[in-house]
Amino acid sequence: MSDFKVQSVLITGSNRGIGLEFVQQFLKSQNPPEKIFATCRDPDSPGSQKLKDLSSKNPNVKVIQLDTSDPASVSSSVKEVEKHLNGQHLDLLINNAGILTNNNLQSQTAEDMFRAYTINVVGPLLVTQALYPFLKRVEGTGKSAVVHISALLGSLEDLPHVFSSYPAISYRCSKVALNMLSRCQAEEYRHDGIITIAIHPGWVKTDMGGDQAPLTKEDSVGGMMKIIETLHENKSGTFVDWEGKSIPW
Repeated sequence: MSDFKVQSVLITGSNRGIGLEFVQQFLKSQNPPEKIFATCRDPDSPGSQKLKDLSSKNPNVKVIQLDTSDPASVSSSVKEVEKHLNGQHLDLLINNAGILTNNNLQSQTAEDMFRAYTINVVGPLLVTQALYPFLKRVEGTGKSAVVHISALLGSLEDLPHVFSSYPAISYRCSKVALNMLSRCQAEEYRHDGIITIAIHPGWVKTDMGGDQAPLTKEDSVGGMMKIIETLHENKSGTFVDWEGKSIPW
């Protein structure tokens, strides 16, 4: 059994796709978190209307502006989170925000590579650093967790299987880097009561995954919710798919 309980959660990139589905499934869970910090770059855009509607109907959903690639935005959003936490801990951080472009080795640009690393790697680093004081636990006072939404395309061992049809150089490289960040955090934060895990959500029908993807948002997030519900410190530093199956690094 896991002793992991989620009374507060922060989700990046929560205005659409997998992030929005996480918000919805947390609301529908048997014991919904008291505080759901739903963050996105532009809460006032038309694309964030569904999230704002959820917030208007559910007072435990707090919509907060957060551009994970902007240190000033990260700092400002964390101050807002601190105000709502009111001295309590943050139980769960889901680093979900990310971008994908499908360039091959010859068409890959430096600009796209820098942008992918900034959003897919530096963003999760900055957000986790800023929220660390609220995630950290004193021994014997429970656990918190950081979940990185990674990708099978970040597996070095699996690369030959689909590389020729989908090279996605910047995305692959950034997800490899994110996986290493996850492993480093698992080691450094182990004594702070913070579980860190990287999860491949599957190939999901979203704006990023496309209509040809075989997996629905509901099934993908439902599977990841089961993983989160049973998180234990012995899972820290692992890389699994949405069904909990181990993925080779």
